[in-house]
Amino acid sequence: MTVTVVLLTTALVIVVALLAGAAAGKLARMDDATYPTALTRAAATFAAVITLATVVTTALNALLT
Repeated sequence: MTVTVVLLTTALVIVVALLAGAAAGKLARMDDATYPTALTRAAATFAAVITLATVVTTALNALLT
């Protein structure tokens, strides 16, 4: 059961990160940014969401153990 929960949570975090990155890229393009700039903003947003999820997981792990 634990492996299933970890895999589903990981998949959910990745989907949320992809959606946030896509939204950031779309908003950048709507703001008349070039494609490389929009891609950079999308990648930065994706990395920020993954980093935030890692930090929250580490903090919760430290509190629960």
